[in-house]
Amino acid sequence: MSKESNFIPMVIIAILFFIFGFVTWLNGSLIPFLKVLCDLNEFEALFVTFAFYISYTVMAYPMSYLLELTGYKKGMTLGLLVMAVGSLLFIPAALTREFGIFLLALFVLGTGLTILQSASNPYIVLLGPIESAARRISIMGLINKSAGVLAPIVFTALILSNMPLLENLQTANLDTLSHKLITPYVVMAIILLMLIVFVHFSPLKDVEYEEDDSYDHVSVLRFPHVILGAIALFFYVGIEVIAGDTIGLYAQSLGVKDATILTSYTMICMVIAYLVGVVAIPKYISQKNALALSSIVGIILVMSIACTPKESYFYMQSIPDTVLYVALLGLSNALVWPTIWPLVLDGLGRHTPKASALLIMSIAGGALLPLAFGKISLFTGDMQQSYLIGIFCYLVILFYALKGHKIGRT
Repeated sequence: MSKESNFIPMVIIAILFFIFGFVTWLNGSLIPFLKVLCDLNEFEALFVTFAFYISYTVMAYPMSYLLELTGYKKGMTLGLLVMAVGSLLFIPAALTREFGIFLLALFVLGTGLTILQSASNPYIVLLGPIESAARRISIMGLINKSAGVLAPIVFTALILSNMPLLENLQTANLDTLSHKLITPYVVMAIILLMLIVFVHFSPLKDVEYEEDDSYDHVSVLRFPHVILGAIALFFYVGIEVIAGDTIGLYAQSLGVKDATILTSYTMICMVIAYLVGVVAIPKYISQKNALALSSIVGIILVMSIACTPKESYFYMQSIPDTVLYVALLGLSNALVWPTIWPLVLDGLGRHTPKASALLIMSIAGGALLPLAFGKISLFTGDMQQSYLIGIFCYLVILFYALKGHKIGRT
């Protein structure tokens, strides 16, 4: 495709990536919010991430078959419709304050996002040269995480304005606070329905794959670099969600005020790193080297989180340094997703939808690893040391960058 013909598809996908980011990173604010609203402990509160991200594992592979039947464009409209249904489920959840209904709503939202992610990520990879795919995904990530910066700020402004601190709320206040969730999610459902009309009438075209008879009858599971890429992505999404969605809980445990807004700090760091990726890849650094560097920085930051005294306030007076290091994990996480996708999908041809589904299923890391983090924290009573789980995550990513992406390639 020419640059001119790429422009409109890029704009449409950019809008969808903004929606991904806004909906996904609301979870960081919802966790400490629902912890108080539904009287949960830290481990129970992290079922917010489990319900949301496990939908990717359950639904991704079936959705790959659906996309083969419908094509990317119709698949995107279907994903938006499912997300609108999930948004509307927040109405009965807010009225009853039943945690189970909140989890159902989050699962349905995640299902819609599964369809959208399964369609949009390979679309961006295949929209131009594979060598610059990480740059295109970084642009989408920049938009995605900008929405992630806004989501906690908007949530705090709309839901928690003119209310006492979460920990000081009485039962009557909790009912009032819960009902304040209804309007934002109804507005979100309306916006999603409007986007369905926009995408349906847009000039977005489906991607055509090159014929490759040698691969047509081979299972995607016969490609080791695809399997290893999915494993690396599993651990990446896990540590990304831990960094973005537990920072509020961690800050809350240290007595930091306005903890629900701190996910924005992690997202700001990711935005900065995405900007670096847009400028530097592939002109100054290759996709595999950017992936390796990201994992090394991640290991250093995890050690800083675990080893920094909780009472240290060198950088800011209101936020402990160890919390700021959690936010800085955004710098190490941002370029992992954009670099793994092209390394996995390069040369797969018609196997791309199935490989994409496998990568989307790996988002289960965002469901399982935060729960492991919460369980370790509950068992040890030390949330700070629980972040050491990130070292193993980054080592897996480093292996894929250095060797894993080359295994099994001819």
